[in-house]
Amino acid sequence: MEKVIVAFAGAQNGKRIREILERSGTAACLLCTSADQVRRTVHEQQVEAVICGYKFADGTAELLYEDLPAFCRMLMVASRSMLELVRNPEILRLNAPASRSELLEAVEELLELVRARPNRRSEEERELLLRAKAKLMAEGLSEEEAHRALQKKSMAAGVRLTQAARMVLERR
Repeated sequence: MEKVIVAFAGAQNGKRIREILERSGTAACLLCTSADQVRRTVHEQQVEAVICGYKFADGTAELLYEDLPAFCRMLMVASRSMLELVRNPEILRLNAPASRSELLEAVEELLELVRARPNRRSEEERELLLRAKAKLMAEGLSEEEAHRALQKKSMAAGVRLTQAARMVLERR
């Protein structure tokens, strides 16, 4: 059984989805209630699939997705109006409320993407991020602090992580 992160700001939604997925034998679930918990869990346990709502207390799922490693995929379960706000075409979407069969079908599609393992970020984008981190590290930040600084710049400017990296590299 594959492992997935189920992350919703309200724990009740996550528990319902975990119950459906685990009872059906589709996936073993790790519950999270914040974007930061998801980031930590993905990195610590190398989880490749995240099922989540639109927003957490500490940011949107779309911004979270930009921070996740290239091997990680996301299924967002939210109302149609919230899903329409999502601009990233790589994020799978499921309109809520969804039936049990619709949820299982969407999760199976998510897991198929994980199994296929195409990287989301190109080699050029990864190199860009590494160069920006190196520049920040040369200014005295640790690698973790440099990554966090890129994340904060991305969120503050409302741009993708790679765009924030370009901004760092272009400044004098």
